Amino acid sequence: MILVGLPGSYFPNVPVQWKIGPDKIVHALMFSGLPFSILWGYRDRFIKGDLDFRIKSCVIVLMVAITYGAVTELLQSYVFVGRYGCIFDFLADVIGCIIGVFVFVLIYIKKNQKKSL
Repeated sequence: MILVGLPGSYFPNVPVQWKIGPDKIVHALMFSGLPFSILWGYRDRFIKGDLDFRIKSCVIVLMVAITYGAVTELLQSYVFVGRYGCIFDFLADVIGCIIGVFVFVLIYIKKNQKKSL
């Protein structure tokens, strides 16, 4: 929350083409860590749960992380000084959240394959 609340003057100005720039990559990377770390914190429960529990866990964590991304963009639009909300930043946040869940699931599958061998 601190990073998304800092005024824009704290960050270097980089030319952007087609609304896709380095800041979108930063958004995606920052927000990929959120669902990944939440799922990682519950990894023991995730491993012991059945498939239905795992799917529900991923969906719930994904919805929480996406909601957090939406809230940060709204705060940038209406609360934080020197910041502005952007739909493209939000889309980068959503993509990052999906990547975070996807990476966690890949790691989980890889660990389970090693255990079964």
